[in-house]
Amino acid sequence: MKFKYIYQQFLSHISIILVAVLVLSILFARYVENLVYENKADELISYGKAILNDFQFSPVGNEQIINQYNSVLAGRKISFSIFDKDANLYSVGRRGGPAIELSDSEWKKVTEGHTVVVNSDYKRFGQEGVSFVALPYVTHGRFIGGILLTAPISGTSKMISQINRYLLITILIALTVSFLLSWFLSRIHVNRIRRLREATSLVSAGDYTVKVPSSTFDEIGELANDFNHMVDKINHSMEEIESLENRRRQFMADVSHEMRTPLTTISGVIEGLKNDMISEEDKERGISLVSQEAKRLIRLVNENLDYDKIRSNQIQLFKEEIQLEEVLEIIQEQLSFQAEEKNIQILVEAEPEVTIYADYDRLIQILINITKNSIQFTSNGTIWLRGKSVKAETIIEIEDTGIGIDPAEVENIWRRFYKADISRTSNPYGEFGLGLSIVKQLVLLHNGDINVSSEKGKGTKFVICFKQTSKESGAADHK
Repeated sequence: MKFKYIYQQFLSHISIILVAVLVLSILFARYVENLVYENKADELISYGKAILNDFQFSPVGNEQIINQYNSVLAGRKISFSIFDKDANLYSVGRRGGPAIELSDSEWKKVTEGHTVVVNSDYKRFGQEGVSFVALPYVTHGRFIGGILLTAPISGTSKMISQINRYLLITILIALTVSFLLSWFLSRIHVNRIRRLREATSLVSAGDYTVKVPSSTFDEIGELANDFNHMVDKINHSMEEIESLENRRRQFMADVSHEMRTPLTTISGVIEGLKNDMISEEDKERGISLVSQEAKRLIRLVNENLDYDKIRSNQIQLFKEEIQLEEVLEIIQEQLSFQAEEKNIQILVEAEPEVTIYADYDRLIQILINITKNSIQFTSNGTIWLRGKSVKAETIIEIEDTGIGIDPAEVENIWRRFYKADISRTSNPYGEFGLGLSIVKQLVLLHNGDINVSSEKGKGTKFVICFKQTSKESGAADHK
């Protein structure tokens, strides 16, 4: 059986309020009733003491005193009787005093010098419902007599009934207000929970952009805040998954594109040789073409392996102090032939004392890839290889006078398989679009930083910053 949360909240609030109000009402009613009776008893006792102080316990001389007090107390509906030690009445006055109808226990208390106070609902002293007080008169330790004062209980009961009526009205008003307030608060809490439930349903249906109002006011607000944080994380994860999926598809497309051309060339040449469709004078050129395309495929596989090893932190770096000028001159010498083919001059600018703390083989790989990239996009120009030491960093600059890169594409050059439109043309260096991605990862593995600035038609400049570290810090670092 389903029992809605709003009804649970509402009933729990009302139950607690109802129990609290009933308990307080009963206690208050009893307190008021006792207070009224105590006040009436105190009034009777005060009159009784006053009369006993003025009364002479003798057969004569008290008629005037009794008449005076009868006149005063008659307006308050109070009657009194004075009795001796044997319970005989001295006088009943004009109105006639009640007979002494005390029980044995009550009379015993009076004779022992105690005041007896009784509130009786049944008939006593000729009245239905009466409050009476019996006060003893004791002199020199001897009981002489006493006084009995009575007052009808109807007036007191009427007052108590009126107070209870007002109390009942107050309780009803309080319960009505509590009812409305409990319903309102329950609706608020249930609506907040309902919004969370609806948002959860949307998330389960695949909507990761949903938000719910949150706060730090209470636990439900904190739960909503945690829910929004969870949705943000899921949304971010889904975006990453989608991005990875797009990259996977792009990777497959790029690899297929890059491998199709050399494989097609190799297949075509082999078929030509197999079927004697290539003349003798062209066979050597065909075999050379197959060799070049096979090497191209090997480079593609090697670059992919290098990239994946770097991304999975499987590359081990052996760092050492290296003279930077010597490294730059090696790069200049290795790429001089390729540069001359495009009428490019490679210049080295570095002080002999400048050193760099890095893995030698990986540093060569970084500089080769960047310089090849500069040769690829430069013709009839100059490439500068600079090295300098600034504060606690060694800075390498590779600048060319090539065609430059569109500012909108600068950040994209680090992406795997990304190539600017110009690079889609056939070229022998860095043709797979993996070189700069590998460069970026290798620089990061060295805890370095690499930036590029370029202007279309005016060349490109790569700046690599490595932190200077002494030999004593360790000859080998592992990643």
